[in-house]
Amino acid sequence: MVRAELRERGIGAIGIESAAEAGARIASGDLPSAVVLEAREEIEPGLESLARRVPFVVVASALGPASWPRAARLLRRPVRVEEIVAAVLDVLQGCST
Repeated sequence: MVRAELRERGIGAIGIESAAEAGARIASGDLPSAVVLEAREEIEPGLESLARRVPFVVVASALGPASWPRAARLLRRPVRVEEIVAAVLDVLQGCST
């Protein structure tokens, strides 16, 4: 749903399912403008590396970690699609100024 809403707004949105996929993106040089990530307890190395290059909007559980290294925005569940999209748009605007 987030991807569809971002595409509706003219933002090329794709899905990455694993750190291995993130690593392949880095290796190919085809980096996204921003990443929306469902937080997990451990940060996979491929994702940490990608987070050094592009801003991350992280969606975490209400009881999850208080922070996520390198996150441009940390959102807590429950969260609506509109809130995630707004965070991505805000992060992208911050990158272009």
